[in-house]
Amino acid sequence: MSETCRSIMGQWGHARCVNKALSSLLEITHSRGRPFASGSLLTQEATHRTPMEAATFFIQLAGILIAARIAAEMATRFGAPSVIGELAAGVLLGPSVLGWIEPTEVIRLLAEIGVILLLFEVGLETDLGRLTKSGGRSVAVALGGFVIPFAMGYGVSRFFFGFDTLLALFVGGTLTATSIGVTVRILRDVSRQDSREGQIVLGAAVIDDVLGVLLLALLYEFSQTGDLSAVNFARLALFIGLFFAIAPLVAKFTATLIGHYHRVSQMPGLVATMIVSLVLVLAWLAHIVGAPELLGGFAAGLALSRRFFLPFGVSLAQNHQLADEIDRDMKPIVQLFTPIFFVTVGLSLDLREVEWTSAFIWLFSLSVGFVAIAGKIAGGYLLVREHWLMRSAVGMAMVPRGEVGLIFAELGRSAGIFGGQTYAAMVLVIAYTTLFSPFWIKLFYRLFGTRPALVEAQGAIDGKGG
Repeated sequence: MSETCRSIMGQWGHARCVNKALSSLLEITHSRGRPFASGSLLTQEATHRTPMEAATFFIQLAGILIAARIAAEMATRFGAPSVIGELAAGVLLGPSVLGWIEPTEVIRLLAEIGVILLLFEVGLETDLGRLTKSGGRSVAVALGGFVIPFAMGYGVSRFFFGFDTLLALFVGGTLTATSIGVTVRILRDVSRQDSREGQIVLGAAVIDDVLGVLLLALLYEFSQTGDLSAVNFARLALFIGLFFAIAPLVAKFTATLIGHYHRVSQMPGLVATMIVSLVLVLAWLAHIVGAPELLGGFAAGLALSRRFFLPFGVSLAQNHQLADEIDRDMKPIVQLFTPIFFVTVGLSLDLREVEWTSAFIWLFSLSVGFVAIAGKIAGGYLLVREHWLMRSAVGMAMVPRGEVGLIFAELGRSAGIFGGQTYAAMVLVIAYTTLFSPFWIKLFYRLFGTRPALVEAQGAIDGKGG
């Protein structure tokens, strides 16, 4: 990051830095063979500080998108989540292997837009109606799968490896995540998404997402102030509460504008333009109240979800055509930007600098990996009245961390909390839980899927659906 950008961030905050990055893009565009006039806002001196030439940026961005797509396709062909392929693409293109692409400021800015849009999609697909089907079982699994890994991750990091409090909290926080996207894909592959354990898992994953984002905001505040006092906690809780109160109002206003002008507009693209603008405005507002920008994307998606229990969600649900257009128009944009985030995570890893012969990285990643898996499975075993097969199925399905875990890890890295060794170890932990989960869950259902405890659960749901 340039000194100018650091100065801007120090005085005016992240939003001004984004403006600077956009100005840099303009400098790139105009710097090829044509000097600026002396009175221009973009001076020759600014041109010399351009981080990369336009042609280089274009070919690097194309390489990121193409490599992400090919790697994701290959990963899904082998039964692994697409996020593993996109992460591997970043490792291959970055300093770890080929060294073709470095995560420059412009690429990181695009990646940040990608993760904000990813959280928008998570919020948009949040279905709190599932909680009414699974009742208190989802709540028990979610709270157990949130608190147990967090406490165990903190304890192992703090007392066994001697990490300081903030670093141990971030390790524990990263372990609380459950990837709805990966979990849904796995359950769908084994035809269990509509089973009773599937409903419990998906309901619990919704709660985990909400709790995880709130914990992320709290840890982010702690990383900025270094103080976790009751006053700071109450102030942050108040700001986040106000934010979630304001976000639906802004979303409702935006949906009303779209609904009114969409009927009379002569130009296509109104829905996508307004929704992306809404997401970015709420991301800026989240930063203003002291929360991570990605909280804005999550709140925007949550407020516009047809399945969210708010008056604004209900009013949008009544306009099915508009809701369908939001889903249809936003999906390609989300699918374009989110791979950039996961590839950038891989680009940020320099595996050549990791001391693979060091006992620390293996001992730490395997220890935390065990805690990450055991903590989620323990959450499933809080269903004390269920058969052990049902408890095992629920706990195993909650294990994948996927993109949500990477968001935590990347925030810790960008905030300067995770060093190179620790960050690499955490990415390994996320890879363990995400990569191996599809295989052991498929094996579990191959061995026990015909047992009465699981067959009856599937049949009960099918009977209700009939």
